[in-house]
Amino acid sequence: MVWLGIDLGDARVGLALSDPGITLAHPAGNIQVYGDSFRALDEVVDVIEDESVDHVVVGLPLLLSGEEGRSAKKARRWTVNLERRLRAAVEDDEYSLTQVPTIELVDERLTTVTAHHQLFDAQIGGRGHRPMVDQQSAVVILQTAIDRRERQEERDL
Repeated sequence: MVWLGIDLGDARVGLALSDPGITLAHPAGNIQVYGDSFRALDEVVDVIEDESVDHVVVGLPLLLSGEEGRSAKKARRWTVNLERRLRAAVEDDEYSLTQVPTIELVDERLTTVTAHHQLFDAQIGGRGHRPMVDQQSAVVILQTAIDRRERQEERDL
């Protein structure tokens, strides 16, 4: 099993993948979107197919109050469109997908701040810092979902 974490940004969509045991998230690159994250949908479907992803975690950018603003609504629309594209890919013989992975939205408040801090702590900065933040934000989003899953499994025991 592999999980995919997604951070929807204005310039890039950051990606992160889990290890097969779903214990650790790691950066998996960016998709350039030039102000339109919906442009990344087909490339995300390709990543899901190539990496045999069976669970997708998309960051939901809530306001600090916990309410949904424009960005959160856009993330919800994006997720619905991703699911539609995946359903079409399952029915398309050109894809090897046999089922639509589970898709969940995860509260991503302060993930960009956390990603910045992690990169600065690792002494990674400078001009190339911003694309790394998008990937690292996806890592934070995915690791949050993985950790929540592990805590839930421990409670269920």
